[in-house]
Amino acid sequence: MVPFGTAVRAWFLISLQTFGGPAGQIAVMQRTLVEEKRWIGQRRFLHAMNYSMLLPGPEAQQLATYVGWLMHGTRGGLVAGGLFVLPGVVALLVLSAVYVAWGETTAVTAVFAGLAPAVVAIVVQAVTRVGKRALTSRVLLGIAVAAFVALALFGVPFPVVVALAGVAGWALHRWRPAAVPEKAKDVDDGPAPLISDDELHTEAPSARRTLRVLVVGLVAWGVPLAAVALLTGAASVFTEQGLFFSGAAVVTFGGAYAVLAYVAQQAVGVYGWLAPGEMVRGLALAETTPGPLIMVVQFVAFLGAYRDPGSLDPWAAAVLASLLVTWVTFVPSFLFVLLGAPYMERLRGNRSLSAALTGITAAVVGVIANLGLYFAVHTLFTGVVAVDRWGLSLELPDLGTPRWVALAIACVAAVLLFRLRWSVLRTLGVCAVLGLAAGLAGLPV
Repeated sequence: MVPFGTAVRAWFLISLQTFGGPAGQIAVMQRTLVEEKRWIGQRRFLHAMNYSMLLPGPEAQQLATYVGWLMHGTRGGLVAGGLFVLPGVVALLVLSAVYVAWGETTAVTAVFAGLAPAVVAIVVQAVTRVGKRALTSRVLLGIAVAAFVALALFGVPFPVVVALAGVAGWALHRWRPAAVPEKAKDVDDGPAPLISDDELHTEAPSARRTLRVLVVGLVAWGVPLAAVALLTGAASVFTEQGLFFSGAAVVTFGGAYAVLAYVAQQAVGVYGWLAPGEMVRGLALAETTPGPLIMVVQFVAFLGAYRDPGSLDPWAAAVLASLLVTWVTFVPSFLFVLLGAPYMERLRGNRSLSAALTGITAAVVGVIANLGLYFAVHTLFTGVVAVDRWGLSLELPDLGTPRWVALAIACVAAVLLFRLRWSVLRTLGVCAVLGLAAGLAGLPV
């Protein structure tokens, strides 16, 4: 068995390389744990990854938690999952402070003006990637289109869309199985692991263990939120954010891009914690830092609390809200993994559950497409036209007010991502430089 200290150092080094979203993060763990160190076999790694994808929340962070649990039990899962997000928490906290302090200066504004159009192209890339993997039949394509229409045209809440998609997937499996094709099961075994499966940590599922993990997890999740509510009041921005992001944490099927449409809709349109353009900038910052992209919620909380600090100093309020939201967003991920790990085989062998998740994954494509439309409308055009017809409420771009520099940078980002296949981080760097150059040249950004 790998010494615990050696594993901790390995997880810390992995955490510093987790750029580029879940695909890149999983690739880093695959290369380090399976190919280089050979601590876990390919099939066992994929087995753990599939379980992580069954759960709401950031799948790469949950995969790290689960592999850490396999290697060293509960303490291994907590350390692996915690280190996975720690560098991103620190980095985004600093960047959020920089944005609040100097976000209105010409140079910083220009850099963000270059990053925002790149995010539009990145979201489009996410739609195509997820779509190729998820939409394996016409019926699943129909679910994706229905999800997009429900969100974009009718304003159906994101959790309702997810629930209906899950029901549709289950019903299709029951009455029309061909519409939900199973994935191919051929897997490359990869290099032989140095640690056999028999040596990895296991725990027999039991009602006693389940109750213990559930109680500890719920207490860790709820006590900070209850303390904030008691100290600041039920109507404070801290309580509102804690409750909202606690709820969001349990419906984040499909990764950060899927839930961000819901977060943006509520944080901007309902709570007013930040402006639409700032939501795009926050995602751009999250793209440039290591860790899960859902870390953008930290930026949302920082700005919302800074602008409505109550009786606290604005900076203290912003830091408190940022850390609280990070806590309530990621504690559920640990709870789900540690609670369900002993039942993994039973869950993965349940075809009805797999079919329901296939339906949810298809809907996620439509959800991400709606996010892309939202970002494009508020990033590439200076004006928005509200249309209320036939019972529908739409926000459409005013085509007479384009942001030409933003459109040009978005096109450059699309070429770099789709044609030249550059990484997300490298593309963001080029677009930031282009935005800075345009701003210093006096062009309207």
